[in-house]
Amino acid sequence: MVALSELRFDNRFTASLPGENSGGTDPRQVMEACYSRVSPTAVSRPRLVACSPEVSELLGLRPEDTTGADFVDVFSGNRLLKGMDSHAACYGGHQFGNWAGQLGDGRAIALGEVIDVNGDHQMIQLKGAGPTPYSRSADGLAVLRSSIREFLCSEAMHHLRVPTTRALSLVTTGDLVVRDVLYDGNPAPEPGAVVCRVAPSFIRFGNFEIFASRGDEATLKKLADFVIRTQFPNIDDGSPDCYVSLLKEVGELTADMIVEWLRVGFVHGVMNTDNMSVLGLTIDYGPYGWLDDYNPNWTPNTTDAQHRRYRYGNQPAIAQWNLVQLANALYPLVGAVEPLQEALENYAQHFEAKWSQMMATKLGLTNLKDQRDRELAEQALAVLQTVETDMTLFWRELANVNFDSSVDEKERCAPLMNAVYRSDLMTSDQRASFVDFAEKWSARHRELGNNAIEVTAAMNAVNPKYVLRNYMAQLAIEKAEEGDSSMVTELLDVLRLPYEEQPQYERFYALRPDWARTKIGCSQLSCSS
Repeated sequence: MVALSELRFDNRFTASLPGENSGGTDPRQVMEACYSRVSPTAVSRPRLVACSPEVSELLGLRPEDTTGADFVDVFSGNRLLKGMDSHAACYGGHQFGNWAGQLGDGRAIALGEVIDVNGDHQMIQLKGAGPTPYSRSADGLAVLRSSIREFLCSEAMHHLRVPTTRALSLVTTGDLVVRDVLYDGNPAPEPGAVVCRVAPSFIRFGNFEIFASRGDEATLKKLADFVIRTQFPNIDDGSPDCYVSLLKEVGELTADMIVEWLRVGFVHGVMNTDNMSVLGLTIDYGPYGWLDDYNPNWTPNTTDAQHRRYRYGNQPAIAQWNLVQLANALYPLVGAVEPLQEALENYAQHFEAKWSQMMATKLGLTNLKDQRDRELAEQALAVLQTVETDMTLFWRELANVNFDSSVDEKERCAPLMNAVYRSDLMTSDQRASFVDFAEKWSARHRELGNNAIEVTAAMNAVNPKYVLRNYMAQLAIEKAEEGDSSMVTELLDVLRLPYEEQPQYERFYALRPDWARTKIGCSQLSCSS
């Protein structure tokens, strides 16, 4: 563990790639550069709201250095440490399926790359740190509301074992920021905040797309070679097919991430190509949400309400569409379609294999190679849609179903009824579908000779009891906006052990309350969220 001032920086991104050294923050098209050097905007009265002890430990910071004034000054953007090289990255992207041209870090400023306790590089980045050349007409700032959501979700996803960027700290600025929450013409001032995000790299699909779109093959190649050298050292960067290998690796990591999203019921909400990490990390937490009632067509993003492009069940297909755009961007370096197409086909095969294995573990099975087990998985997803049913509770309660042959049908199915929102309104056919599934699931485990205690333990290790439901985050936001950050800390504690029982937090293991069904911040979120 070291003092804050002793953090070691090794800024490979800015040292290895072309960038802009000057030019200020005026909006402009940045050509032949992967980044622009820019400093964070000073804030008036920074105050620490929360810090992740796991991330500070990863960076090697002493615990006593994460609460002092120096820490708050640095991670609010008021002061740069020796060795930092602050900059904003240049990238483009497809937004809702349409090419949007240059985008870039419009409200995120990277401070540099820290050597962590494992000897690995971690880029630290302030989100909400002020304008950059990529801010377009925006102010580059962030509000407390969205910052709490990002801070909590980054850490919640990590503890759920979902690939993700991390969050070190959340700081309020003491300044007000004007935002229109639902883009409905009602802007209002809100408390400003800054989140410090941490990841081995923040490079996205869009970093490649911008140079390909401009025909800038020289910068495109420098970027691709840098990513291979620093993030995929297993790829031979001297091989003529190294860029195809890069696409294949990125595709597999992306598939792994999407499968984990589906496992825990997460909906990203805005899967634009500029929000897709080449490391297969969940990045840019905006209008995300967890499924309460299982609905594959649900998206939390009000901007996507009409077409539902980024709905829960469409995420695997969107990831593949985004990979096609990455393949198009890499094409100038490859010069042939067939190998890129094979890499894309590998994504689909890898996803199907991972999804099948994931579903097996949720059911307490070894795999889905047997047709009966595949049918059981399909039946589970069908039952979830029979009546309004909470996804998290359904899978967790399934582990409580007693599959002993002596148990009565009604008693056996009772745990699953805890996941139904209005079980008193269920029809006889709806109840029958739950009973039939519970009976077939139980019969299969008896047939396989499985041990009930072992099955329960295995299922509880993959089916979380606690997830960051939207209403939970909203309650924490409302308290924090009144100056009480205790619930942010409490949720951080709950979500640190999402698979454990935690009796003291049992109130968070419950059906979504009725008041949250249509409340802004719970069921309705925008890209401002």
